[in-house]
Amino acid sequence: MMEEFKRTPKELGYRFPAEWAEHAATWLSYPHEDSYSWPGTLDRIFPSYNNFIRELSKNEQVCINVRNEDLRDRVIRDLTKTGVDMTKITLLLHPTNDAWCRDHGPAFLLNPEAKDPKVIVSWKYNAWGNKYDYDLDEEIPGLIGKYLQIPVFYPGIVMEGGAVDFNGNGTLLTTNQCLLHENRNPGLFQHEIEEYLQSFYGVEQVLWLDEGIDGDDTNGHIDDITRFFREDAVVTMVEPRRSDGNHKILEENLRQLKSFRLLNGKQLDIAEICMPKPVIYDRQRLPASYANFYIGNKSVIVPNFQCKEDDMAMRVLETCFPGRSIIGIDSVEIIWGLGSFHCLSQQEPKG
Repeated sequence: MMEEFKRTPKELGYRFPAEWAEHAATWLSYPHEDSYSWPGTLDRIFPSYNNFIRELSKNEQVCINVRNEDLRDRVIRDLTKTGVDMTKITLLLHPTNDAWCRDHGPAFLLNPEAKDPKVIVSWKYNAWGNKYDYDLDEEIPGLIGKYLQIPVFYPGIVMEGGAVDFNGNGTLLTTNQCLLHENRNPGLFQHEIEEYLQSFYGVEQVLWLDEGIDGDDTNGHIDDITRFFREDAVVTMVEPRRSDGNHKILEENLRQLKSFRLLNGKQLDIAEICMPKPVIYDRQRLPASYANFYIGNKSVIVPNFQCKEDDMAMRVLETCFPGRSIIGIDSVEIIWGLGSFHCLSQQEPKG
């Protein structure tokens, strides 16, 4: 933590808002040719990726980390060609290793009564257990804090944004498989990790599911299985095909969700979404999931996978998010990078 902070964000009254709270902006890190994701297929992701930016920028500012001036010029050209209103785009020369801003980007917390109403938490980032290079990505929260001129806290432990989800009213949802994995913080026990989560996200309660889906290279990120859509309600993925490797995993997650109680003692309302048809590339099962949607100011961007389950998922999400447009964007090429729209983005709340 920075020297001037003698107390944690929670002690100072900060909290991490729910994703559906109004955004000041969405942050992205633009993919480039040295990204380790999408080997051999990088150019094929840009139609969907740029469409994602176009849809988001209709209702909020989109701030994009670009690694150099050449990439900045290309992004301007390509987004303009895609029909993006460039007055809604902010491009910053912040070098990155890859595009997964949910995991390497800043965690924004708010306290409207504080001298600094908005702060950043910069968790350590090790690319899901030292699987890839991450030296540039780990600097991104600090660079954004400097750009926005807001304070930055450094807890000193590994944490990824895709590993946690929030109801905005004191509860955080995560998985044992991810946060207790030996490749993250092997010296910490569960209760110690929970204390960090509470202290640096400003929450009171941590709910632990067990496992993530088959094909998830991150070792169990929550944003591929279960997401809050209200303070007291979640959508969760289910797999009705008993022969599928995800069937038992998601059946157990559903059982656990039904047993959870919120701080007020209330049971969760649960909306179930069927998994898409398995997406296989180069004989590898990919972590295709509708739970990897991103909640924008007036829309919800949902990954689609060119199968009949797409429409079913969109209909469920329409009931979950009244007043927001539910927009499906093809993610078949993007998912080869082992993530989708939520993994690629990080919200900055208004405040």
